[in-house]
Amino acid sequence: MDNIQQTPFVRELASSDKRTRDKALDSLTLFIRSRRDLPLIEVLKIWKGLFFCFYHSDRPLTQQSLARSLSYTLVPSIPPQTLQSFLRAFWITMSRDFHALDRLRLDKYLYLIRCYVGVAFEVLLKGGKDTSAAKGKGKGKKGKGKGEKAGGENDDVEKDNKGTTLGKRKRGGDEALKEELKAKAEAEAKIWEELAVYLDMLEEGPLCPVNFDPDAKEETAEELAVRMHKGPDGLRYHLLDVWLDEIEKVAAVEVEGEGEGEGEEGKGGDGDGDGDGDATGTPKKELKEGVPMELLLRPIVRLQEKSVSKMVRKRAGEVLGDERLVEWGVRERKREEETDEEDEKSDEDEEWGGIDE
Repeated sequence: MDNIQQTPFVRELASSDKRTRDKALDSLTLFIRSRRDLPLIEVLKIWKGLFFCFYHSDRPLTQQSLARSLSYTLVPSIPPQTLQSFLRAFWITMSRDFHALDRLRLDKYLYLIRCYVGVAFEVLLKGGKDTSAAKGKGKGKKGKGKGEKAGGENDDVEKDNKGTTLGKRKRGGDEALKEELKAKAEAEAKIWEELAVYLDMLEEGPLCPVNFDPDAKEETAEELAVRMHKGPDGLRYHLLDVWLDEIEKVAAVEVEGEGEGEGEEGKGGDGDGDGDGDATGTPKKELKEGVPMELLLRPIVRLQEKSVSKMVRKRAGEVLGDERLVEWGVRERKREEETDEEDEKSDEDEEWGGIDE
């Protein structure tokens, strides 16, 4: 594994010949599938080779095809035991070497990063929904029997002593509600545990509010090799640009709203139809059920609140103020007064207060 970068399947991934590239991707996929205990340091060696192979790949169509093969083809086939290490190795590599990219090669890496943002959401959201569906199915079967039994007992109790039972329900209602909400929150956290781990990693690296840790301790060579770099602001800007776009591809679906029919009537009648999104031809979308938007937006909220860069805070605020979040029911539309107050506060924060004596 010391010369993993020199292995044939890694070098052949940069070939302009589709057959050679596909064969190399198959070899890489089989290798990763066969190693469920692959340590992070070894995955980093693979990504170092892949980074420079992608660096030397030419022709736009070849670059796009290779980027999608390395993301949408490869990542869903990685074993769950290796997935987080593989994604972490990708972001360590990109954060560490992003500053070394020249302007001629920057666009293809931005596309590769967009692909990885999208495929990570696709795999982790699908995994969470599968877990949720499996748990819901089990609980449904178990709950049905309990409900029937409990219902019968309650009927008998109410017939025998209706007043006493009602009093007990009132006294224990608040506690029961608190326990239920707590259990629900814990179950929700368990379902999206892998997604939370992935977002924690991004908050540690490219979506960290600071560019470096002033309190960082001296590290050994091994620790330095696997350290997550904070990344430059240019990488943060790109992630902020594509974040909602990639969430929308995975988590939102087009719906036939009531506005469509109204819009058509207005068009055929007096032309005053107020259909949602029909005047511009933009289809209305809504979130799929169960998508944890608060969790997905957490890194952006953290950047807006804690970033040391005014531009990063501003861009994060633009993401959180996106009209799509209002349409999906995640956020409320801000009033002009609130927007003006935020702008004034931001300007005040950036004012120079002189030299402290």
